[in-house]
Amino acid sequence: MSKSLSRVRAALYAAGIVPRIQETGNARTARDAAAAAAIGCELDQIVKTIVFEGVDSGSLLLFLTAGGNQVDTALAVTLAGEELKRADPDNVRKTTGFAIGGVSPVGHLSPARAFMDPRLMEFTLVWAAAGTPRHVFAATPQEVAILAKANCAAFTTRH
Repeated sequence: MSKSLSRVRAALYAAGIVPRIQETGNARTARDAAAAAAIGCELDQIVKTIVFEGVDSGSLLLFLTAGGNQVDTALAVTLAGEELKRADPDNVRKTTGFAIGGVSPVGHLSPARAFMDPRLMEFTLVWAAAGTPRHVFAATPQEVAILAKANCAAFTTRH
């Protein structure tokens, strides 16, 4: 088991959540993950972890987005309180401990500010990256929000 997957599993156990981790074959994108037979869920039940970097602060911000939505940069900038840019993959790995394509909302090496798409709260269960591009875990959206310390806020548009 990879270090990243182990860290996510440990974070879930530490929160009192029995991990429901599944291998999907490829969960690099929400569409791939939603199509995976192992999951069998709606596209919007996939939690995409989109990582931006504050232009002034250099800190990472996570935008936990429903699979069928995309981040509206103007709304994200308003929430962040500063201009944003796509995070550098090396900085993402160094700060979170995860590579792009497998960034989990939980189990980070260093915590980052996080925002959660209200669309995710409409489901009883959502699926998020479990630290690798091939693994996802199931949790309630409330559990994901609590573990990620994410504020629920409008920052998306539909694909």
